[in-house]
Amino acid sequence: MIDRLDRKILSILQEDATIPVAEIGKRVGLSTTPCWRRIQKLEEDGVIRRRVAVLDPKKINAKVTVFVAITTNQHSEEWLKRFAEVIRDFPEVVEFYRMSGQVDYLLRVVVPDIEAYDAFYKKLIARIDIADVSSSFAMEQIKYTTALPLQFVPVEKDKQV
Repeated sequence: MIDRLDRKILSILQEDATIPVAEIGKRVGLSTTPCWRRIQKLEEDGVIRRRVAVLDPKKINAKVTVFVAITTNQHSEEWLKRFAEVIRDFPEVVEFYRMSGQVDYLLRVVVPDIEAYDAFYKKLIARIDIADVSSSFAMEQIKYTTALPLQFVPVEKDKQV
């Protein structure tokens, strides 16, 4: 279980995982060692899956975001496994979801331009049978965050430090 101090630590780490443990401890009212132990426990428990650098898409020439809605008439577990394997081979696909409703799968694809997306599309349909593909190009990114909302985490009574 997570207590209010863990939640504060997670909030800080989601904003900037490079902040020194001593600074995180100071912000949440802990000394360095207990703060470090809490971070290690959150990692061991899988709450913190990994720490990464968030890159600027424009500076790495991945400035076009495409949302790709896919429908298929294939609904077997074998097809899904094969489809997932195919998608894993495309680094342009940064998110991949199985959906409910009229769309079966939703991809978020990042590429430098429309020509690169067209090349991606042609490679995708050459590798797997898809009933329908609908692509929507993002015109402007209005909000983007990697931080998950923490207000839904059930909070345990404070642990002893």
